[in-house]
Amino acid sequence: MKKSERLNHMIMYLNDFDYFNLSDLINKYNISKSTALRDIASLEELGMPIYAEQGRYGRYVILKNRLLSPIIFTIDEVYALYFAMLTLKAYESTPFHLSIEKLNEKFENCLSGEQIKEINKMKKVLKFEASKHNSVSQFLDNILESIINEVSCKIEYLKNSKTVNYHIQFFQISSKFGQWYASGIELKSNKYKVFRCDKITSLEFSDDKLEFPIEKLINSPLEFYQSDKSIQFEIEILDSEKDIFYKDNYPSMKIELGTKTIIKGFFNVGEEEFISDYFLKYGTSIKSVKPQSLKSIIYEKIKKILDHYEEI
Repeated sequence: MKKSERLNHMIMYLNDFDYFNLSDLINKYNISKSTALRDIASLEELGMPIYAEQGRYGRYVILKNRLLSPIIFTIDEVYALYFAMLTLKAYESTPFHLSIEKLNEKFENCLSGEQIKEINKMKKVLKFEASKHNSVSQFLDNILESIINEVSCKIEYLKNSKTVNYHIQFFQISSKFGQWYASGIELKSNKYKVFRCDKITSLEFSDDKLEFPIEKLINSPLEFYQSDKSIQFEIEILDSEKDIFYKDNYPSMKIELGTKTIIKGFFNVGEEEFISDYFLKYGTSIKSVKPQSLKSIIYEKIKKILDHYEEI
């Protein structure tokens, strides 16, 4: 561990203590006595209010009214945190109540002048691209709050231009292709559902008792999603195209690598259109399709596309 990283960790570690002994640092960080003494001197220079108590049981005391000293960032950590903030700029809505500009200002206040110069250099040579999230999802913070506090929600949802009511226990929020999605269990049917958050038009918390522990929903969502009549599929693709799967896949799918590259999974009755649309993006890299019914649906979709281009 580099000295800057060790000092940064020590600041956070010692902030919970009223006092400590030299041996605490020696044992914690596996360093020598002389290194521990130098580190303590460095912590004092950084502003951590430490003073030594003399005597047989001498120790170092940290003032009770102390403030956490500034955190020391390595330049790689600076770059990583800056790019993390850039991702938030791509969102029209977030689950957090914050201003990216103010967050960036606070972040730069933690940096040295030299580190800010390095960021400005980096901006000129590194380009960051993210899917722009243009849709406004006005209830993201409420959904997150319901998950954390483990309460269910009654929502109104715009589906096929009609408003539908649901009683949902949400357990996950995710972001994909420029949209926010919330996963949950519809409590009337105990079925797994995924909602596009910008289509939720109203939300209110419910006092009804929850049926499922949140940990079970997070760790075993497919138990609720997969129906008794689900259809298994097996698609062999060219090994060179497995990156398509890694960039875009769904929880009901998995990829197996070996002498063949195979995508396996299942879909429920009524989801044939959805699953066939997904595999269209693999184009001619698909080598085989099971079951035959799924192959037929994909074939018909391709035929419609060909007919369309013949007509225009």
